[in-house]
Amino acid sequence: MITVKNLIKTYPGDVPTYALKGVSLEIAKGEFVALMGRSGSGKSTLLHQLGLLDIPTSGSVTVNGTDVLALSDTERTKFRLQHLGYVFQEYALIAEFTALENVYFPAMAFGDTSAKERATELLRIVGLQERLDHYPSEMSGGEQQRVAIARSLINNPKVLYADEPTANLDTVSSEVVFKLFQKLNKELGQTILVVTHEPEDKKYVDRVVWLKDGLIDTNYQ
Repeated sequence: MITVKNLIKTYPGDVPTYALKGVSLEIAKGEFVALMGRSGSGKSTLLHQLGLLDIPTSGSVTVNGTDVLALSDTERTKFRLQHLGYVFQEYALIAEFTALENVYFPAMAFGDTSAKERATELLRIVGLQERLDHYPSEMSGGEQQRVAIARSLINNPKVLYADEPTANLDTVSSEVVFKLFQKLNKELGQTILVVTHEPEDKKYVDRVVWLKDGLIDTNYQ
């Protein structure tokens, strides 16, 4: 599903920052993979390159057979919206929208007339079938993150990217979210790549890719 070869990301400046120093890896379709490592190891930077949220300095990224770095800006944006899903630390829900509206809104941009029905089913899958008409202010942090997860799946993404999705949640809510990811992976075959710094999250994933100083740390493999 994802093939990365010699990915380098350098941030220019008086003293350049070498965030990624030549990362290569493969992630198979249907895998649930965690990126782990100390703060500053390059986890989120790598996720952003793979999720087309940033452009690497050099290297190659292929997602579902598409050389995404060869795409134009417009093509890259379209690919990102149609084929990739994202979950971040902040839930980024629209306060004036209900849970259901927050989930189906992205698909409406593509004229998907079945979006509302699919959004209802996704909210059922994440265990929020009784909260369809509730607004973000009426839900807990864990519930809001589950709405965000449902929203990330509305366009049937090839890959779901999650950047420290439980960083703002308590222990119980964090477990609920990771068990939900595991359910989506096992029951729906969803390919998932998640950045996390919590060691206990390893038990939910198929594989951990450890990063250290912008490189894959093979000592943990």
